[in-house]
This record gives sequence, C-alpha cells and structure tokens, in this order.
Amino acid sequence: MRKFLAALFVVAVALAIGAFFFRGQIALAFYDRALKKAMTQDVLAELPDGLSIGLCGAGSPLPDPERAGPCVVIVAGTKMYIVDIGEGGSRNIGRMGLPIGKVEALFLTHFHSDHIDSLGPLMLQRWAGGGATSPMPVYGPPGVDEVVKGFNQAYTLDRGYRIAHHGPDIIHPGGFGGEARPFTLDPDVPTLVLDQDGLTVHAFGVDHHPIEPAVGYIFEYKGRKIVLSGDTRKTPSVFAAAKGADLLAHEALAPDMVQRISNAAKAAGRDGLAHIMNDIPNYHTSPEEAAEQARDAGVAYLLMYHIVPALPISALEGPFLGKSQDIFKGPIRIGHDGDFIILPANSKTITLTHRL
Repeated sequence: MRKFLAALFVVAVALAIGAFFFRGQIALAFYDRALKKAMTQDVLAELPDGLSIGLCGAGSPLPDPERAGPCVVIVAGTKMYIVDIGEGGSRNIGRMGLPIGKVEALFLTHFHSDHIDSLGPLMLQRWAGGGATSPMPVYGPPGVDEVVKGFNQAYTLDRGYRIAHHGPDIIHPGGFGGEARPFTLDPDVPTLVLDQDGLTVHAFGVDHHPIEPAVGYIFEYKGRKIVLSGDTRKTPSVFAAAKGADLLAHEALAPDMVQRISNAAKAAGRDGLAHIMNDIPNYHTSPEEAAEQARDAGVAYLLMYHIVPALPISALEGPFLGKSQDIFKGPIRIGHDGDFIILPANSKTITLTHRL
C-alpha cells in the first residue's frame, strides 16, 4: 500500500508539473472549445417559445460595479429586441451569449443620457460584427430622430474606416447606424408601436417630469405579458398598463439611501452633488411604491431595475426593499446584470435564470 501511495503521489506531482508547464496550451484548448460553442450556438432557437426578459443593465448613472446602465432584452419567440441601451449594455448583451447581430429593433423610453449612451456601440456591433444589411430601427417618442441622427453623424468617420478596411462585401454599407421611427402617444390609451410575428408592443406615457416625453412599454406574445415602467414617479398609467401582467419590470430608487449620499456629500462640502441627490427622488419610484403598483395591478412577478443607489454588497438589499415584501406578496427580484427570466407561451410558468 505504501508503494502504491508513493507511486500515486509521484504521478500526481508529475501531472501537476506537466499542467504547470503546459498551462498555456491547455488554456488555448479550452479557449478554442469555448469559441466553437460561441460561434455555433443559437441561444434564441434553444429558448422555449414564449416571452423572455433579460437585464443587460440593471443600474443607473451612479457608479455600480455590479450593474451597467439601464438596458433590457426582450425575446419573443426567436426575435430579440432591446429597451434602452445604457453604458455597458451592448457589451453585456454579448457577454450574455445573445446574438447582437439579430437585434430586431431598439425601443427608447426617454432621452436621458444613461438610457442612450451605448447606442453607438450597439449600432456598430450589430452592423460590423453582426453583418446587418439595413439600419437598426429605433422606436421612441418625438425627439428620437434627433438622437439617432446625432449618433449616426458621430460614427460617420468610423463607418468609412471600417468599409475601407474590410470591404463593402463584408461590411455592408447599407447596414450602418440606426433608423429613427418616432411615434406619437395617444393620451387616453396605449399606442400600438409594433405588431410583428405575433408580438405586439404598446407605449404609454409616464411621469418623469421635467423629462418629457417619457414612456413605458407593454410587450405581449402568445398569452404572456411583460410591462416596463421606464423612468417615472408612481403614476396611474403604469398601474393601468400592468393590469394582469405576468411580469412588471419597474424602476426603483430608495429615498432613504439616496438621502444618506446627499448628507455625506454635504458634509464633504460637495454642495452640487448634495443638491442633485435631493432632487432625484421626486421623479422616481420607491421600492415600496413599485410594490404597491404590482399588488394593485395583480402582477405575478415584480422585477426591479434601474437600481438607485448602487448596492455593492447583498446585505444592502434588505434596506433597499424596505417594506416592499410586506406590500407585494409575489416574487420580488432586485435586478442584477445577466438576470434572464423565461415565460413560456400560453402558460403561467416564470423561470429565473442567469446568463453572466
């Protein structure tokens, strides 16, 4: 037995030494395997038919190592759409294994910088990396044409570089940039924005004053319904839109925690930051208010995103929620980048997965 154990030890040491000296080659072998999977896998085709929502960005303008700027993926059947595209959102779409070249359209809720500042990278990756042959449709309320025009102009020189370098057969000139598709809201009922392949998308007005216009969206597909609030204070339009929804994705800001930032800024002599922190709660919704909306609308699942402030440790999630769990008795999720929730067609099932 001693001889056997000694031999086993020698073999183990030899393997460890070999692994050390050949670690680069071993790593490259795993790298090649991962690349093959990434290049051949069709994530959208592997999903069950139905409606899914993913968070490519669960955060806000405030620095947060765990959350990119607001960015939501919606998959209906095998078609993929994006709602808002905050900083880091386009990279997270790729990190989640989702095919950015297959983005059918982008929907913008409003034009605050944190909801549009990754629009350039999204358009570029969809075009140059995804082989798009037509511009990306960008839906939004009045003003979306100005936003899209500005990004297209900013990337005009880059467009020329890439076509010259790779050639028009690889980088199709017609696939560059975005194409604005503005819509005008009906003040009385949600406005139909898209009706395609069994998916309907309606927009409805919200209260993010003085930011106007600002909208939320309703996505419906094969008996499932997802509602996104966009940025808003608590408002009846969200309640009306969310009635009977399977999932309500609602922005959430914890006033007490934001007040602590304001107090700390004031004490440090940063009066401008303190003033801003005092201002922002008046056009956002608290977690308790979001829970009230979900409860009153009869929502099955509440997903909080656009999380303010940053929550660098999980122990802060309790203080962030406050009394939300006493108000809404269904599942509540404080969103994290990579969250991916699947709602199979014509079912009541809601399954939380994670893609990061």
